[in-house]
Amino acid sequence: MKKKHILALAVLTAVAVSAAGDDETKKVQEAAINESSIVDEVVWIVGDEPILKSDIEAMRMQAAAEGIKWKGNPDCTIPEQLAVQKLYLHQAAIDSIEVTEAEVSSAVDQQINYWLQLVDNDREKLEEYRKQSISQMRQEMRDDFRNRQMIEKMKDKLVKDITVSPADVRSYFKDLPEDSIPYVPTEVEVQIVTMTPKVKQEEIDRVKDALRSYTDRVTKGETSFATLARLYSEDPGSARQGGELDYTGRGMLDPAFANVAFNLTDPKKISKIVETEFGYHIIQLIDKRGDKIKVRHILLKPRVSADAIEAARLRLDSIATDIRNGKFDFNQAATYLSDDKDTRSNNGLMANTSEQGRTSKFRLQDLPSEVARVADTLAVGQVSNAFEMVNERGKTVCAFIKLKSRTEGHRATITEDFQVMKNMVLQRRREEFLTQWVNEKLKHTYVWMNDRYKGCEFEHEGWVK
Repeated sequence: MKKKHILALAVLTAVAVSAAGDDETKKVQEAAINESSIVDEVVWIVGDEPILKSDIEAMRMQAAAEGIKWKGNPDCTIPEQLAVQKLYLHQAAIDSIEVTEAEVSSAVDQQINYWLQLVDNDREKLEEYRKQSISQMRQEMRDDFRNRQMIEKMKDKLVKDITVSPADVRSYFKDLPEDSIPYVPTEVEVQIVTMTPKVKQEEIDRVKDALRSYTDRVTKGETSFATLARLYSEDPGSARQGGELDYTGRGMLDPAFANVAFNLTDPKKISKIVETEFGYHIIQLIDKRGDKIKVRHILLKPRVSADAIEAARLRLDSIATDIRNGKFDFNQAATYLSDDKDTRSNNGLMANTSEQGRTSKFRLQDLPSEVARVADTLAVGQVSNAFEMVNERGKTVCAFIKLKSRTEGHRATITEDFQVMKNMVLQRRREEFLTQWVNEKLKHTYVWMNDRYKGCEFEHEGWVK
């Protein structure tokens, strides 16, 4: 690959050269270009992609904020990691790996929602801490998250054909020291029955009347939709942005919301009231771009009365008692009486989706907190009393559970934890393959680095040409 000459960015310090001798002049000039005076510069080049000093510092700061510790010397590890990313991105471009806008938006939203949870969903506190608005965070993270997903897709493509057999697993663990065998934490299987307390019609009418009044005020020109969204919307993810949702595909929206939103054509008009599983909305069109739409909305959630919650809890307690008395079994209750559409078709069995796939086994810390607290007090086969919880859609529901199984923490064994051990061997094989791939890729890729990095101990061979 043809070498490109890239000029480093630096602060040019003016040096007044006096009548002093050449030696004095040389000292002044050297001091002027001391490394500490450099604002930014290209420190590595991989292929035709530069890595800036600022890139390294940004990754260092992000790692510090997330509590990540580096193996070895960060001054060497961080630029090498960035360089490896450049190799994967280069190959992803060659292989035409694609990441959709919906995938990027979803990943960015997950990250922002995680940050919000750390500050009790206080948007102002998050914006103050990061010194950015939520919109600015989203915009800044898009390219980074797109690159991350392209890298992961490229890795997945490279290792997709790697498999391990039962014989490979047995061979790997045959002579492995006990303290190197993976420890499987306590895991439980939980079945659940839920009931959503009924909202009184007067409360639904109150919410709808409020939304109608907002529509009237905007139509009459008394105020703007965005102002009302900031003041009254109960969607924490968009209220501070005037109810604005960024360009979104139909598949990322609640079906009822999407049907109304995508039929809007006039930005000056406001939609009819839309009911979704989150509450009641009114929507205003901002723009359409291809198969994506940008809208504002105001969400109001009907309040569930304490009486309704208590009535649902008592009803579930009665059902739980009937199960304990053998009048019918838990599976029947979950299938025919539960409101939980995600579990009722599977006898109420909760499912855990992770990198290893979908399973019914949970570590206690991976369950909803209310469920985990109750599950930890039950014996296997025991049915709990009813309790109140907030589901993943933010709604207050009542529930009771049955502890289907509990496996105490232990060192993995072939007979009991074959999948765990297989995943460990498979992961090791994939890591070894990717290390070999990087080493081989380096043989055919132009790499330049600043001299100060050439004495580093790198994980991969071939950086220093």
